[in-house]
Amino acid sequence: MRTLVRLKQLALEVPCSMWRDGCCWNFSLRRLQSNMSMLKHLTSKITATGPISVAEYMREALTNPVSGYYVKNDMLGVDGDFITSPEISQIFGELLGVWCVSEWMAAGKSSVLQLVELGPGRGSLTSDILRVFSQLKAVLGKVDLSVHLVEISPKLSQVQADCLTTDQTQAFDGDDVPVYRSGTTNTGLPVYWYRQIEDVPRGFSIFIAHEFIDALPIHKFQEGEKRHHVEVCPEGGVIVQKLSNRIAEDGGAALIADYGHDGTKTDTFRGFKGHQLHNVLEAPGTADLTADVDFSYLRKMTEDHVTCLGPITQQSFLKNMGIDTRLQILLRSCPDSSSRAQLMHGYDILMNPEKMGHRFHFFSVLSRSRLAAIKATLLPVAGFTELRLH
Repeated sequence: MRTLVRLKQLALEVPCSMWRDGCCWNFSLRRLQSNMSMLKHLTSKITATGPISVAEYMREALTNPVSGYYVKNDMLGVDGDFITSPEISQIFGELLGVWCVSEWMAAGKSSVLQLVELGPGRGSLTSDILRVFSQLKAVLGKVDLSVHLVEISPKLSQVQADCLTTDQTQAFDGDDVPVYRSGTTNTGLPVYWYRQIEDVPRGFSIFIAHEFIDALPIHKFQEGEKRHHVEVCPEGGVIVQKLSNRIAEDGGAALIADYGHDGTKTDTFRGFKGHQLHNVLEAPGTADLTADVDFSYLRKMTEDHVTCLGPITQQSFLKNMGIDTRLQILLRSCPDSSSRAQLMHGYDILMNPEKMGHRFHFFSVLSRSRLAAIKATLLPVAGFTELRLH
């Protein structure tokens, strides 16, 4: 194999090209002047050390500490570059909250429960999950509950703090401190922010990774004489390994939701800006770069330390979680037609196969003891088993 795409030269007067879907994109780098800081950095880097891989390009464009896309932007929502399921409907986060409680119960009701979200966006998903936790206080009992957010963007961490907390959070300076922000949620729980998953305390945890792995750097290769495209996301594999080790040793579960495939696609690298497809080489640092998640690769990286379920479509998962019943309850409580129309619109986006219903998939990582519990007690894993109402 050899690297498929390399940025051989990044100078203002030199046209660039990239191979994708059998087509070559050519354009003048004059168009990259909207983000001169990133362009200058990449130009200097390539001039000094030579060609860079797609993975390194993604890493710089997305997470460079000075001008990376995720570091300096609030890219979510109608006014951003893309919108996620938690921003579309509260039902999505509520059902994931039910899933968290269900797996905590099925695993034996540990006295400690850490909710850990990787890449929490604007905090909407965690907020909806915590609302469910509050509604299920009688079920959770006296469990020691805490919230842990893994977020590299200072800007987004402040947006999350504004969403989740009522009082001012405390920020800690220094790149070497494990916790760089802390506070108390609107529901009275301690919440902490970290830059990497290694800094999250050990203990029984439910990990949520929603539209997180798709943004991690990928390597692109060509294989064989016919030059079949291959995409590999090593960082995604490493993260799943870390989750698997923690779940195997400390208990808990992970729920990964993302657009992806089960080893069936090979060329998915693309950019998004203003809710539109965007040339990945144009204006680096100003657009989202992403690639579909290969769930078959993630499964291999768990190395049989845990049990994996999925991927299944978002439509199937949410239907199994009872989205239709929850929708009817909310519709009956809506005071006006506009609110009901908004609920129905959100439901359609989440469930329609032509929209998010078949585009997104759910994948779970569970301890091997959970599999034994399924066989012994017939307690299915919520969302991955057809819901039967009696």
